[in-house]
Amino acid sequence: MRRIALVAFVAVLAAACATVAQQAGGLKKWQKGKGWGWVWGPQDEVGALNEQTDASRLAALRLARSGKVYDLGVTYDRSSYKWPGHSPGEIISFRTPEGVKRQGDIPPLVNDNPSRTAWHSCALFMNDNVATQIDGLGHATEGDDDHWYNGFAEKDWGGNWGPRKCDAAKIPPIVARGVLVDMAGFKGVDALPSNYAISVPDVQAALAKQGTALAPGDVVFFRTGTLRYWGETGSDHAKLGTHDSAGITLEVAKWLVEEQGTMMIGSDTSGCEYGPRPEDTKAYREKYKSFMPVHNYLLIRQGVHIGEFHNLEELARDKAYEFCYVALVNKIKGSTAGFTLRPIAVR
Repeated sequence: MRRIALVAFVAVLAAACATVAQQAGGLKKWQKGKGWGWVWGPQDEVGALNEQTDASRLAALRLARSGKVYDLGVTYDRSSYKWPGHSPGEIISFRTPEGVKRQGDIPPLVNDNPSRTAWHSCALFMNDNVATQIDGLGHATEGDDDHWYNGFAEKDWGGNWGPRKCDAAKIPPIVARGVLVDMAGFKGVDALPSNYAISVPDVQAALAKQGTALAPGDVVFFRTGTLRYWGETGSDHAKLGTHDSAGITLEVAKWLVEEQGTMMIGSDTSGCEYGPRPEDTKAYREKYKSFMPVHNYLLIRQGVHIGEFHNLEELARDKAYEFCYVALVNKIKGSTAGFTLRPIAVR
């Protein structure tokens, strides 16, 4: 009985802390039962992250008590695992010490200095949806007009150098309360099995076991356990692919956004959402009218960004279910996702 009472007390305390953090932030547009949607005006390119305020960021920073930093980014190279719809990358030496001295375009600079100073530089050819990333609101489109968030359409805002509305450079610096939902830990497995669909009851039960309460304005991450197999650079595609199809359902996304006010959703997989088994794919697409209904709902209809391939292993080991989440996206105009990122969690 004492243990049950203690668990209940922890849950109440967590809820109270979440409420204080929420009140400090002072949400502006979220409506319970509706979510965010297109509430920021016809030219908005930021979506739910507009809800961040100086007060909400300060409340998130106050969650850091010990100063411990968790590196949520994964190391990327040309062999790293990726979703099949994105191209691989190449990192190529553009200038090397030997090369610039032997055949450089400015040989006097390197050959006429006593210290023999030279340099390395690289040319990068890679997709903007690889490694640890945050999908921009221009990433997913739908309809014959190929529109994305806020109704921006390809014929008006597409381009040969990336979309001209809602590119990833518009994603503001994120400083928010982060919440880990350790689904693999809750299920008592190293990693969720292939094609596991995380349900609303799953999430509710995991949160109750953790003693964690959600609050509007949170950034919520789901651990499937997939990235325990990333290794140095994610080169074991077979092992990663076995677990990468586990993820949240559309019902979970709606529950988080419309009932909990979640501002951003992420996971340790390449797509965050559940991927059906081959034999279930046809019925799934007929039901949801898309092969990635969570992306359609979050990015296009709610303006909620998606974080992918976040390394949540160390957070899970420490049972760090609440933290200050900090992410800064590369300001590359026209990119559709903030890619090869190094976000952190601070406790």
